[in-house]
Amino acid sequence: MLGALVVAASAHAEGYQVNTLSARQLGMGHVGVAMKLGAESGYFNPAGMAFMEKTVDVSAGVTATMPTCTATLPDGSKWETDNKVSTPFYVYTGFRVYDNLKVGVSINNPYGSSINWTRNWAGAELSQRVSLKTFSLQPTVAWRITDRIAVGAGLMIAWGSVDLDKGLVSGSSVDMLLQASGAQPMFGTITPASVNLKGTAEVAVGYNVGVMVDVTKNLTLGASFRSKMTAKVKAGEASVSYANEVAENLLESKIGLINAANFKAEMPMPYTLTIGASYKVNPRLQLAFDAQLTGWKAYKELNIAFLDDKLAGFNQNLEKNYHNAWAFRLGAQYGLTNRLDLRAGVAYDRTPVDDNYYNPETPGKDKVSPSLGLSFRPIKSLSIDVACAYIANVGSGDKSYTYDDLILKQMAAQGMPVNYKKTFTASYSPIAWCPSIGIGYSF
Repeated sequence: MLGALVVAASAHAEGYQVNTLSARQLGMGHVGVAMKLGAESGYFNPAGMAFMEKTVDVSAGVTATMPTCTATLPDGSKWETDNKVSTPFYVYTGFRVYDNLKVGVSINNPYGSSINWTRNWAGAELSQRVSLKTFSLQPTVAWRITDRIAVGAGLMIAWGSVDLDKGLVSGSSVDMLLQASGAQPMFGTITPASVNLKGTAEVAVGYNVGVMVDVTKNLTLGASFRSKMTAKVKAGEASVSYANEVAENLLESKIGLINAANFKAEMPMPYTLTIGASYKVNPRLQLAFDAQLTGWKAYKELNIAFLDDKLAGFNQNLEKNYHNAWAFRLGAQYGLTNRLDLRAGVAYDRTPVDDNYYNPETPGKDKVSPSLGLSFRPIKSLSIDVACAYIANVGSGDKSYTYDDLILKQMAAQGMPVNYKKTFTASYSPIAWCPSIGIGYSF
């Protein structure tokens, strides 16, 4: 019933992980674990900050993520999302304490999603509209042990909020209820009742550590690890709305109890392990490769419980059964002039979602993402960074998700011979455009 509390559709990566946190690096496929990025290394690999040459380095930017997803049902009907533009942002700062010791602070949106399937689409019981936002504040320290070896660590402090709508019951099941009482069916494809869920997650704390080694003057290796955190909503609020007065009179006694009720739930922000290498082909051309493992296996289930024991019958235990997934990123940067850098890259993200647990909250597949970008320096200390990535799914085929129909389950509990298990099947085609702009300043 309330399975859409947590979404797993993002503009760039599978799950609800955001990978558009640097305009500069987005143009290179979002690589960076083995690159010396100044303040931006606070996100990609804190050890890289230790190689920062400037006294102060500041980088900030925003990405306009514009995703669209089409769901094609087995009968050939198609439904398309009506999404708003999401704008994940970032601010990175780095400061020189000593030649071999740097510190910094960053803030960004590491997880988030926005998707709107509309109220009366075919999968409304699973998801109608979702807005998920998270924020992470990270103080970081980096130490260059030798000229070639550096380590770094950061404390991640995260918080966020969720605001979503989903159908509580389907028009077809309510029509069955009307027929059972001798009345005429009247809802059809209309969603008779929906619920809005809002909640704010408590502050979660984790860590980010990394190491970077210059193997030669041209070859650099890097590795970083961001720990798992858990976002916990301890007192979210549910609000029920009805399609019309008939629906309210018919359903209020069955589902109205959860109106204004508080619930608790939690979701993982999984660990990420990234390893990679960068190589300077010549003074102007640099290549980089990242391989990232995300620990989505931690997302086994979603448990939602109302705080009022009288509402225990509405509690949910929803299987997710995600599996760990790899992402691979390759990028190149070429210094065309002393003021202009050109970039290109490609990323390939594997899905953590099993075909049989494919909820429209998670309308993603394996994704491939080519990107282009550039940086222009009107003066030596100022950089203007722009990039754009295009994300498209790889593969095809129907995906399904099985769930309990609330009304049919109540009818079955009363001894009526109905099957309350329903399976929603569709083939999803998500795409997204992600233009990004940033600015950097150092001295």
